[in-house]
Amino acid sequence: MDRLSKEKRSWNMSLIKGRDTKPEMIVRKMLHRLGYRFRLHRKNLPGTPDIVLPKYNTVIFVHGCFWHRHAGCRYAYKPKSRVNFWQDKIRQNMERDRKVSLQLKELGWQVEIIWECETKNNEKLVQQLTRLFICNAAQ
Repeated sequence: MDRLSKEKRSWNMSLIKGRDTKPEMIVRKMLHRLGYRFRLHRKNLPGTPDIVLPKYNTVIFVHGCFWHRHAGCRYAYKPKSRVNFWQDKIRQNMERDRKVSLQLKELGWQVEIIWECETKNNEKLVQQLTRLFICNAAQ
């Protein structure tokens, strides 16, 4: 049973953004600080990636742990109400993520995913981003 009224729940859900989220902004600021330049939300690419680095032929998706089901993450909890609805919704998100990733790879793009929980530790995020571009440069 949901503790919030239908109107209050609807209002809460309307505040959830699909772009320019806090984790996405953290990754963008970190990339910029590291000297990388990028484009945002290119609509001509499958899935409209959050961050596109054309020079490195790389796209980055910044995924919310709950919405995209980050395995083993404490933020990827299972809701207690409307279980079937949420299972279907999250399953569809995961299927769409797989399809988009395959499409981008077929087009020659390197696809990277940064999870919401990974944006909470700046040092680890810097290491992850640096490692990503060192690996791409070696290819």
